[in-house]
Amino acid sequence: MAQATGALRLQVERSGSGRSVATGQFHSGALRVLRPHHPDGSGQAVFTIINPGGGYLGDDLYEVGYDGGPDSSALLTTQSATKVYRTPQGPAHQHQRFVLAPGARLEYVPDQLIAYENAHYRQITDVELAAGSSFFTAEIVTPGWSETGEPFRYQEVRLFTRLWLESRLLLWDNLVLRPGTADPTGMGWFDGRTHLLSLAAVGPGIGGETLANIRDTISGFPDLHAGCTLLRGPGLVVRALGDSSGGLADLAAAIGARLRAEQTGQGPWDLRKY
Repeated sequence: MAQATGALRLQVERSGSGRSVATGQFHSGALRVLRPHHPDGSGQAVFTIINPGGGYLGDDLYEVGYDGGPDSSALLTTQSATKVYRTPQGPAHQHQRFVLAPGARLEYVPDQLIAYENAHYRQITDVELAAGSSFFTAEIVTPGWSETGEPFRYQEVRLFTRLWLESRLLLWDNLVLRPGTADPTGMGWFDGRTHLLSLAAVGPGIGGETLANIRDTISGFPDLHAGCTLLRGPGLVVRALGDSSGGLADLAAAIGARLRAEQTGQGPWDLRKY
């Protein structure tokens, strides 16, 4: 296997004081993590991942691993957008693996992925949840600058996600955006929009009432085209299309805030980047 361009592994445990703290941390190459902060009284730790290299290039490989101990709580975000430039040497890859023990909670909210002209990016995310654990993720795909000014000049963006709850496969999602194979602005693709949000949430109690509440939240964003559906288990998936990263990020934050209020009583997340 190729040597990773950047690797990051975090192990988080709930301390005796109720705060979640990093008990194991490793990084190498072009990935780092800032010292966590605890912005509210819940004990949740907020970690910010940084890439000093500034962007992903052809044949790059990034690896992110997270291990959440029993009843721990963390939010992972990034310092800035993930920028994927032209990749003549082959696709840039990122492999992510999140493992949560009973009662653990993880929210993964990176800044948007920007795919520039002739970019080819493949991401694999594996999530393993124990009983009573919760996971939330929201990722935005944005078309980057191109010489012609056209928005869809990247070759491919693939987000492949597998999620297991108590060893039972709950979600197998293979999202492939390949603009060269069809008109991405047409019906069934982006329907005239340019930006995409893919969101998934799993946790105890997520069901029909939660679905109704999230659909109510979505109705407050009439400029976006969005839908929400339940998984065959305690979870849901949201897909949304828009014309800017900001609008989709606001929707993700609103959904995240509603789920946090219902599940933990926390207020909206604080994504300060320091």
